[in-house]
Amino acid sequence: MSAPRDTSDDRAPGARSIPRDALGLGLRPPHYEAIERTRPELGFFEIIAENYLGASPLPRERLRRIAERTPIVAHGVSVNLLGEAPLDRGYLSRLRDLIQELRIPYFTDHLCWTAFEGVTHHDLLPAPYDPELIPYAAGRAFEVQEALGVPFGIENLSSYVAWERDVLPEWEFYRRVVEESGCWAMLDLNNVFVSSENHGFDPRAYLDSVPWRRVLQVHLAGHQTLPSSLRHDTHDRPVCDEVWSLYEEAWRRGGPFPTLLEWDAEIPPLHVALAELGKARRVRPS
Repeated sequence: MSAPRDTSDDRAPGARSIPRDALGLGLRPPHYEAIERTRPELGFFEIIAENYLGASPLPRERLRRIAERTPIVAHGVSVNLLGEAPLDRGYLSRLRDLIQELRIPYFTDHLCWTAFEGVTHHDLLPAPYDPELIPYAAGRAFEVQEALGVPFGIENLSSYVAWERDVLPEWEFYRRVVEESGCWAMLDLNNVFVSSENHGFDPRAYLDSVPWRRVLQVHLAGHQTLPSSLRHDTHDRPVCDEVWSLYEEAWRRGGPFPTLLEWDAEIPPLHVALAELGKARRVRPS
């Protein structure tokens, strides 16, 4: 199935239930009890969809209770958009059921491959930034969006290696896949910064290429700097000053957009994560 080339700059219609200036937090099990007890006022929570597709009823029951008060959006790690295998229709069907049950307005996943010859690598791996791959990636993204029945946001990666076959800069490859798929952008600013440091490019050149009218959501997170000076996207600490500066610039260029804080390891108490997320309102240009 071929994807239509995007010719519209309209906001995603399925995302209207999430205010454009909303702040959201990644929903993680250590926060369940505090969320149900304190009922924080948030624009939305984002779930890792795979955590709620299994046979156990408990995760789904907890999620339903939270979803009664706060909108839920879904983020995935298993689409394998740039993989060689056919898209997993069983996975997409289970995901569509979850989306319909909880009235999830959009779904996002990464511009990467995660499996090869039946082996899942449990990592988000980059493909060469080769224009020959753009129709393949765009076509598969379009199929995902059609299968799920909601807008599909494609996330840029944090990367640590480059391919000899790279022809385009990452941001040009990413923009063209988003536009040619008729899908949307899930722009991770921490990933932009991590990759810019690891590969030596100006992160603002990345922002120059972003199709801002196609941005469903922005991610923020923390990362580590290893002794080798490599930046590692760990989601285990507060957002660094450089990423906050990039967020300010992104808001100036393309805001408003929903903003989500990811914190996946060394997870702090809920009030600490909420305080970090709250910095976004202070950083945004008035």
